[in-house]
Amino acid sequence: MTARILPAALTLLTASAAHAQQDSWTAFHGDLASTKFSHAGTITPETVGNLERAWDYRTGDVADGSGDLPETVWSATPIYANGTLYLGTPFYRIVALNPATGAERWTYDSESRLEALTQPALKNRGVAYWESGQSGICEKRVFLGTMDAELHAVDADTGQRCAGFAEGGVLNVNQWNDVNDVFPFSLLQPPLVVGDVLLLGWAGKDWEYAVAPPGNLLAIDARTGELLWDTGFIPPEMIPKTGTANIWTAMTADPELGLVYAPVSSPSPNYWGGDRTEPLPLATSVTALDIASGEVVWTFQHVRHDIWDYDTPSAPTLVDITRDGQTIPALVQATKQGFLFVLDRRTGEPLFPIEERPVPESTAEGEVTAPTQPFAMTPAPVGGALELPEVWPLADIVGFGQCSRDREKYLYQGIYTPPSEQGTLMFPGTAGATNWGGVAVDPRSGILYSNASRIVQLIQLIPRAEYDALDPAGGGNEEGYSPQLGSPYGIYLTDWSNWAGIPCWKPPFGTFSAIDLATGELLYEVPFGKAQFHGFYGVSDWGSPTLGGPVVTAGGVVFIGASMDARVRALDAATGEELWSDLVEAPAVSIPAVFTHEGEDYVVFAVGGNSILKPEVSDQAVAYRLRR
Repeated sequence: MTARILPAALTLLTASAAHAQQDSWTAFHGDLASTKFSHAGTITPETVGNLERAWDYRTGDVADGSGDLPETVWSATPIYANGTLYLGTPFYRIVALNPATGAERWTYDSESRLEALTQPALKNRGVAYWESGQSGICEKRVFLGTMDAELHAVDADTGQRCAGFAEGGVLNVNQWNDVNDVFPFSLLQPPLVVGDVLLLGWAGKDWEYAVAPPGNLLAIDARTGELLWDTGFIPPEMIPKTGTANIWTAMTADPELGLVYAPVSSPSPNYWGGDRTEPLPLATSVTALDIASGEVVWTFQHVRHDIWDYDTPSAPTLVDITRDGQTIPALVQATKQGFLFVLDRRTGEPLFPIEERPVPESTAEGEVTAPTQPFAMTPAPVGGALELPEVWPLADIVGFGQCSRDREKYLYQGIYTPPSEQGTLMFPGTAGATNWGGVAVDPRSGILYSNASRIVQLIQLIPRAEYDALDPAGGGNEEGYSPQLGSPYGIYLTDWSNWAGIPCWKPPFGTFSAIDLATGELLYEVPFGKAQFHGFYGVSDWGSPTLGGPVVTAGGVVFIGASMDARVRALDAATGEELWSDLVEAPAVSIPAVFTHEGEDYVVFAVGGNSILKPEVSDQAVAYRLRR
């Protein structure tokens, strides 16, 4: 780990920052604690059936990949602040809307290059909002990142660039990408705003290179664009051998403790680690850093020597837990493995027992797997993610026994079975049980809510000479061939299915769960959503893979999109039962914003689609409120 602290005045930790306004939705997960909890209370299990569409809006920023532009992946959380709704788009524009009507107030175009520089698609997860507490031009700002590593600052009232920020309102973040710079620092996730500091991670090009830029976290002055500090997560001596261990997803902060909690991803290359067998203690971890200095305060590594791309996918959620009459400030880190690690957020110490279990060894050239991995069994892993599901008889019959033959052919020795030349069945798959949508927590009850995917993937290591002879086309979105240049192996990754594309594993393909964090008790786990194959919907018991996350409200309702069937839903928080749904234009792979505007409660989804679920895209933003 390295930290560079640059001289600057830090105006940091104000508990009354805009993010604390509970009637607003001013951050990616609603607030700095990433609870995804809304105080909007008029929508209850009894009234939710009266929801109606208040308005629809089309950004115009959409592509299906069939033309000159790459396809779009729009998973932006709408931001409600300053009496306005702000959206970032996958064409790297900002749209400001009237929350009550959906009418445009202004738009801003970053004029970014619309090229898939690091991702297989044009991708955006939204914008960030900052305000100084003073009046004047650019004392309220909206920040937008681009795939080509620019951070734009615009006035929240007018959409005009803030000339005092960096160079005329645009910060070139790639100026700090000066080691192994084989791809730009793509800014797809909006920064986390804490006081006057922007905490900025970046995304890279997965599965492409063995040696890549080393992951780091940047702290930027929200007023000037000055770099305050820069902390890396790879030991200096290992930088010539590996890279990434970056932060591509959202973060969380506790201003009272002065800490930011960073979900650190896996090192490169993702599926072979023979050149990086030395310890990388901050990789695939949740790590707490001092906001003022960037110094690491504690770290908890939930995968050792990660060769599964089980990178930390989402911001940890902060919640206070009562135990033995004492209130413990806690943190819950959801993982791709389906584990929920519950830690004391002051120290990183586990609040439930964690087991060290032996895991299989690798047979790949030069690989040295970790002998054990940490297993968090309380709370129970979501989605039943520890045991490979049985072969699905329906898929096996349609495939003339292919699924059963595959089960015998490919390697599977439990979770953490290493990738192999033979081919390994991986469960959960690389998209995880949970992903960037994370979990929601009701801070009043300490109950956690989580959607989870149940996807089995096949990964195969292909020796370099054989891979190069194949001359394969590049992979798609989380699938296909990837080279891992500089390592002995390329890879092939695909969902485990029969010739007809039907999953070989038994449903459900997705679940929704509620867990009591005081005791770790699983309150319920039910199938969620409907899968779709060749245009036909599955039955409710099959569930659906999901991307996106839930929001829980004070009225006892959970709002969530996330599923293949392009429906947005309201669930009863007490039971998981579906109370209401509406069909939208594509899977709503975003976190909804739930807020109160002019005395009325609104639920707003960005509806963008993601080819990981199915090839359907949209540019629809849709708002709901109770009928008057």
